[in-house]
Amino acid sequence: MHDLDTSRRQVLKGSAAAMAVGAIGSLGALQSRQAHAHDSGLHHRDPVQLEPAPSPYGPLEPVADLTTGLPLLQLPQGFSYRSFGWTGDLMSDGQPCPGKHDGMAVVRAYHHGRPHHGRGRGRPHGAELVLVRNHERGAATPIQAAGMYDTGDLGGGQRAGGGTTNLVWRDGRWQDMEPSLGGTLVNCAGGPTPWGTWLTCEEIKTNASSSEGKKHGYVFEVHPEAERTSGRPLVGLGRFSHEAVAVDPRTGIVYLTEDDRNKAGLYRFIPNDRFGRYGSLENGGRLQAARVRRRPNADLTVAEVGDSYWLEWIDIPDPDMDSIAAPAGFPDIGSGDTLSGPFAQAWSEGGLRMSRGEGIWYAHGKMFIVDTSTGVDSQGRPGRGEGAVWVLDLYSQRLKALFVSGNQLAGNNPDNITVSPRGGVVLCEDGGNSSDSYGPGARLLGLTRRGESFYLCKNNVELTDSQIAGADKTIEEGDYRGSEFAGACWDPHGRTMFVNIQTPGITFAITGPWARGGL
Repeated sequence: MHDLDTSRRQVLKGSAAAMAVGAIGSLGALQSRQAHAHDSGLHHRDPVQLEPAPSPYGPLEPVADLTTGLPLLQLPQGFSYRSFGWTGDLMSDGQPCPGKHDGMAVVRAYHHGRPHHGRGRGRPHGAELVLVRNHERGAATPIQAAGMYDTGDLGGGQRAGGGTTNLVWRDGRWQDMEPSLGGTLVNCAGGPTPWGTWLTCEEIKTNASSSEGKKHGYVFEVHPEAERTSGRPLVGLGRFSHEAVAVDPRTGIVYLTEDDRNKAGLYRFIPNDRFGRYGSLENGGRLQAARVRRRPNADLTVAEVGDSYWLEWIDIPDPDMDSIAAPAGFPDIGSGDTLSGPFAQAWSEGGLRMSRGEGIWYAHGKMFIVDTSTGVDSQGRPGRGEGAVWVLDLYSQRLKALFVSGNQLAGNNPDNITVSPRGGVVLCEDGGNSSDSYGPGARLLGLTRRGESFYLCKNNVELTDSQIAGADKTIEEGDYRGSEFAGACWDPHGRTMFVNIQTPGITFAITGPWARGGL
């Protein structure tokens, strides 16, 4: 007990060496607890899902894009879509649209003749939505935007090429696209706030600084009026390989996932300022990590439907701590790998680990959380499976496995997640070419009320030079069917679902009889 207390005091002082000692000390106990739980049958385990459930919307078939006429998606009968914001399309300021489209959400809605905020003009009657879209770019030509974070040299003359763009959808048509944030790196997912902004996440773990002395691995807030985006990092939300965030509108607490294989924590940020407005998260707060009650260092990298845990939360003293070398013997990770500073601090205090925390979405008092690689691979290695969806009840703090894929036919590494206004769950696959009866191609999956997956949409983007030229696009010829879906989200009434295909970089607005199938 004396040694543990000493280690904890060192952690509070930000000692990376103490982090490694704390993590090493817990490995033997972790393995022992896992073996005991397996042998004693502490958890009732239902089978993982091996095949898709029948779709309530019917079979898929190629459908022509209403904008270009190209058959870019496979959808059920009765659905249609419009594409927009392809990589290379010119934005409102004349810049080409950046590529690597990723996380996205509707953050602002205007109705029937109300003025468009910040632009000093009226607008036609009807509905107007503002979406913010991430671009998961690394070193590249920077996006020039109102909000700029890092314009320094990353090494070798390279610059931070990630950021966000804002899109406008008005009266059933795409209208506008403009840059909003630049100078960031690997903007993967994020999440909307209840006060109408977007939190974009850098999915990168590095201790390096640019020539401006700026580090990366932060969360940034993006305003629906692009010119109001500040480009200031929300340091209190931690520096690690962020994936996504979701805000509990009742408490203002921000929940965050970490995408770092088999050394990923689950976090929450309790803001000092609970009023919920643009910039309020800059006023600081407490970053915490999840720990399973009475099961320190619980391992969630393998799961089955129905697995259940009760969570508690531990403070992270230094959210901006550098990553450290993983201690010898840390299980199921690569040689020479590192732990993020927040995860190292959490682990030393008994925090849980997931495989790769990805999408997270708030709905009806619950957080829906994706671990994209829960399970084992063909060689029996943990944290390299097909993925799972967990549900955290925010009132009881009970975490339960809703869906676990045991085969790529049921789900091939789901990533981003969204929940419709009717309560239907949609998953964006990131597993490459998911071969099934409809051929190769990444999929959008729906979940039934029982938590069973079904096919909702399939990537059908395979284009020739002549097709690309006829559509007046500038992408390269190729078969893009294996590219991931990302950024699925809904309009406030659940009539239109918006989603991206990351490469070649296309955004879609899909309409149809959504209510017919429960989504």
